[in-house]
Amino acid sequence: MMKRTFSWLSAWVLASGLLVVSCSFPDEEDDTDPIETGTIQLQFDNIVGDKDLQLDSTKYVNAAGEDFTVSKLNYYISNIKLTRTDGSVFTVPQDSSYFLIREADSQSQKLTIRNVLTGDYTGIEFLVGVDSLRSVMEPDSPGRKGILDIYAGPTNEEGMYWDWNPGYIFLKLEGSSDSSATPNGKYYYHIGFFGGRTQRTINNLRTVKLTFPGQKAIVTTSIVSSVVIQADIQKIFNSPTQLSIKQSPSLMFTDSTKYVADNYAGMFNVKEIKIN
Repeated sequence: MMKRTFSWLSAWVLASGLLVVSCSFPDEEDDTDPIETGTIQLQFDNIVGDKDLQLDSTKYVNAAGEDFTVSKLNYYISNIKLTRTDGSVFTVPQDSSYFLIREADSQSQKLTIRNVLTGDYTGIEFLVGVDSLRSVMEPDSPGRKGILDIYAGPTNEEGMYWDWNPGYIFLKLEGSSDSSATPNGKYYYHIGFFGGRTQRTINNLRTVKLTFPGQKAIVTTSIVSSVVIQADIQKIFNSPTQLSIKQSPSLMFTDSTKYVADNYAGMFNVKEIKIN
């Protein structure tokens, strides 16, 4: 009888030991570092040459020798990617990667990108315009909400969408010039077209890639870097193709809008990085 009792107790102790061993907690064995994220800010500063852009009040001169003022400047920035020092790329989730920069609204020029993987970043890539995927979505789809809502908010208020030929206006530049041949002395550059929905059109989407000169944008859980990006409006007229307001006071629907798109793709540069 004693022998049978001892065997039963031994088996019970052994089974209990195995149970304790098999019930270890995952956190005690998982040595994977937790994913940490932070915030980075992008500050867009619109300038004309070496001067700050002033709406309506200041006359500027383009490479063709034509004077001009700017009464409106709006453009879309989207599909943002950040390059790390090791060459890897952090892609901002698309739903959080559409912005409408408006010179008349200083707050629209300050973009806050959250949930960015921590690390040191040396460059940025973005699209000027709204990609074809969003452009062909149904107007009331979730992907068209927020800044892309064509019925409400800035997109509607600023007239940044063509209803007659569905598509976003990527850049809208308007103003006055003594060289303009229009009756009111105005010029209008409304640049859109993503390649076509039902038939082929010109594609004025442009990708911009910039490196951070001599500085890194540091992203930690507590440090926020602010990347100051200048947009030189002078280059819309000047480089790489020189445009004349006298010859083209209104550019909207023709193939020559590609020259404006080529020019605005080169108007951006990183001025500095501020660490907050």
